[in-house]
Amino acid sequence: MNLAEIETFLMIVKTKNITKTAENLFLSQPTVSHRLKLLEEELDVRLISRKKGYKQIELTTQGEDFIPIAERWVSVWQEMQELKNRQEKLYLTIACTDTLNSAILFDLYRNMLDEEEQIMNLTVKTHYSYEIYGLLENHDVDLGFVYHHLHFKNIVAEPVLKEKMYIIQSAEAECKKPVIHTDELDPRWEIFVSWEANYQIWHDQWVSKGERPRIQVDTFELLFHLLSKERMWAIAPISVAERIGSLRPIYVSEIANGVQPPQRVTYKIKHKYPNEATLKAVQVFEEKMNDYLSRKDWGYVGL
Repeated sequence: MNLAEIETFLMIVKTKNITKTAENLFLSQPTVSHRLKLLEEELDVRLISRKKGYKQIELTTQGEDFIPIAERWVSVWQEMQELKNRQEKLYLTIACTDTLNSAILFDLYRNMLDEEEQIMNLTVKTHYSYEIYGLLENHDVDLGFVYHHLHFKNIVAEPVLKEKMYIIQSAEAECKKPVIHTDELDPRWEIFVSWEANYQIWHDQWVSKGERPRIQVDTFELLFHLLSKERMWAIAPISVAERIGSLRPIYVSEIANGVQPPQRVTYKIKHKYPNEATLKAVQVFEEKMNDYLSRKDWGYVGL
């Protein structure tokens, strides 16, 4: 008794007709009849009543009784396949900030999709840093990447990137120099992104000088689109500058200020007491991520 024979029997039950069963299963009528015969021989019962001159078939009493058994058999087979897939594949849920997903891990995700052996089912969620800590503490995600080092009792944080900051402008900008002091740029045309608390303090002292930025954004997409105007400029880490530069011509300059902006640090955060079922998936993802980041010139912190 196999799945093909059971599915053929259930289709006969549904159509009450051998010809329609063959059409629905894309089989020949002799194949349908042969499968039914094999099933009856194995069960040692007659499942349908064959009457000459009648197009519709009728189930025998044993055939009626076998219907729920056949349905359970298919259900068990499906559960076995799901179990097999779960054993073969790894499942992982990670949470990251918007720019981290868009600028840093985007190519890693794409590389994983290009792998011939699909061993991992990955769920990626986008949240603010403080939200990710809460999700991880509640075991709603398995791994997190954030820009803020917050103190949670059950969360372990370790840096994976320390990135230098640059000034980025449209390729048509007027003030294009390899090294620029922020005083040379008009603060009215800055697109401000609050990368983290220490950067905010530096920016308040050296750039905005007590004035509120004209526009502040918190997504990579908004930063990318607003930089299309030639007078607009922003300060961003190298990974963001490279990602935008791969999508649109921009001009990147080093910052000439006497006090440099603090490097943007990306932290990997994990629960002190992780789910046992995802330990292997976390390990595999970390190995892929470490290999990926080590080949980038972004300031990777080897682990």
